[in-house]
Amino acid sequence: MSVLACPDEADTASPAFTAEQIEVCVRRIREHAHIVTGTTGRELGLVMGPRPAGPVVGTLPPLYPEWLGGRDFCDAHGVRFPYVAGEMANGIASTRMVAAMARAEMLGFFGAGGLGLPEVERAVHELAAELAGASNWGVNLIHSPGEPELEYRVAKLLLRQAVPCISVSAFMGLTPAVVLCSAAGLRLGADGQIARRTRLFAKVSRPEVAERFLSPAPPELLRPLVERGELSAEEAALAARVPVAEDITVESDSGGHTDNRPLGSLLPRILGLRDELTRRVGYARTVRIGAAGGLGTPEGVAAAFALGAAYVVTGSVNQVAVEADVSDDAKAMLAAADIADVIMAPSADMFELGVKLQVLRRGTMFAQRAGRLYEAYQAHPSLEELPPQLRSKIEQEVLRGPIDEIWARTRRFWQQRDPAEIVRAEKDPKHRMALVFRWYLGNSSRWAITGDSARRSDYQIWCGPAMGAFNRWTAGSFLAEGANRSVVQIALNLLEGATVTTRAHQLRTYGVPVPTSAFVFTPRRLA
Repeated sequence: MSVLACPDEADTASPAFTAEQIEVCVRRIREHAHIVTGTTGRELGLVMGPRPAGPVVGTLPPLYPEWLGGRDFCDAHGVRFPYVAGEMANGIASTRMVAAMARAEMLGFFGAGGLGLPEVERAVHELAAELAGASNWGVNLIHSPGEPELEYRVAKLLLRQAVPCISVSAFMGLTPAVVLCSAAGLRLGADGQIARRTRLFAKVSRPEVAERFLSPAPPELLRPLVERGELSAEEAALAARVPVAEDITVESDSGGHTDNRPLGSLLPRILGLRDELTRRVGYARTVRIGAAGGLGTPEGVAAAFALGAAYVVTGSVNQVAVEADVSDDAKAMLAAADIADVIMAPSADMFELGVKLQVLRRGTMFAQRAGRLYEAYQAHPSLEELPPQLRSKIEQEVLRGPIDEIWARTRRFWQQRDPAEIVRAEKDPKHRMALVFRWYLGNSSRWAITGDSARRSDYQIWCGPAMGAFNRWTAGSFLAEGANRSVVQIALNLLEGATVTTRAHQLRTYGVPVPTSAFVFTPRRLA
């Protein structure tokens, strides 16, 4: 009987026993892999394709990237691959990126965090027109503790424009905006199951936060929405029977807002919590749990799926994609990063709460300068009470302008965005100081996006260790070239490589002597 053997994929009955031959076989993931014994009966080898004559120790069926995660995830969102491009803020995850992901039968979220309502509305209209009829795209709703009204208006906009998926991030608990997005449009389907109009994703990094999203919305948040006419009584009643979100993205050590948790510890904990709540509440459908953070190589993606993730979400690595709305200068800095070239720094949106995020350290002084501002904020009650020497250093080395001038610019910004902030700042000197310092933190990310070379040392570039791992993996391959780094090629190569890694691990557990080189996947152009 003729079989397809591994060494040269010729029509031969010879099984593969050498390390080189087995490595070739491992990469042929879309074929049956038959494990056979050698003449001594002790060594194991491989035959690919049709089942060979003679004894077979075991057979592995074909393996596809589409099958790595949960099929229910792909079915629920109308995608081919269990892969999501995450919502990098300030529009870095651009409309082009989201559209490219949707056309490639994956899912992407527009990075609405940090943008004003008109900018978000323009992006939603653009995506709705370009992806008319498609349901595999979405927009981010980021927690805005300092601007709850903006958070709520963005939520209302997304619902009004019928955005199919909403990913909520940086939330430490439930808010009216989140509950509205979860409950609006709930109805009983013909099969008696509760159907959702909007599919809500929740990005979490703590079990106590995950539990809130895995539980039904609490009555104290539903009741006021019904009283204001934002929800019907029927929607509120149905919301009490389903989890707030049916897709929970477990975010480990990542770029931007992060608790720096290791995925290997965090994901199993949330999976167990999901199962516990499903039994306790009696949900009809299982909540899908995905993984994010640190996913910059095929091995990382394969590990996330092996831990039980239904889908994976990438972030940092997509900033070097051609569709990312960030300057070429910032992309070049990211492309030079290694895994240790990151650091924690104060966040602009949660500055007064002391919340930090992870940014690129190499090539920029942002983290150190932002840290000095937060230290000054903690130590002094107002701008007027800053010691003269410290004030001078902040003006010259960080703000690069007189504090009074920066306050004037800050005042004009908030007068347009939210005048209530000005009223509060004029009554509270400490808040006024925070707004001035946040001017630097807020603009530093925009300088990176626009490529303001005069402020290059102040670039704030959100980045986790995944970026350095990605750079090491792609070095010397076609993905090392910026022009080749499309968000889809990044995704397909990570998935293909993860599938090869998974097949290598499967064969090793059967006792096949898989060489370490078989676990290494070199990026290539994929259709």
